[in-house]
Amino acid sequence: EVQLVESGGGLVQAGGSLRLSCAAYGFSLDDYAIGWFRQAPGKEREGVSVLNSRLGSAYYADSVKGRFTISGDNAKNTVYLQMNTLKPEDSGVYYCAASRGTITPQGMGVMYEYDYWGQGTQVAVSS
Repeated sequence: EVQLVESGGGLVQAGGSLRLSCAAYGFSLDDYAIGWFRQAPGKEREGVSVLNSRLGSAYYADSVKGRFTISGDNAKNTVYLQMNTLKPEDSGVYYCAASRGTITPQGMGVMYEYDYWGQGTQVAVSS
């Protein structure tokens, strides 16, 4: 069974850090592009970052550039999102998603580009 499982969310003060994990089961992440999305209450889901594992290319939303870093560990079949200098506006449910194709910067936030989705992990940043 194909499954993506996110973990690592929680409550943190502004300026703090969290590392989210996206573990894949049933398929190998190094054949996929892995994206991170987030959704705040009342807002649309937005793309945050994507890692094209085959190419080693990574892209970020302007709102997180310089603060977030996406990386992969093929041995653990897991992709991480290191989030530093967190802001209250970073709060929301964070989802990871996998795409069989290569994701461009323009396609990073396009949900139908992705084939599999996790259930999400909650991030809350207090001011």
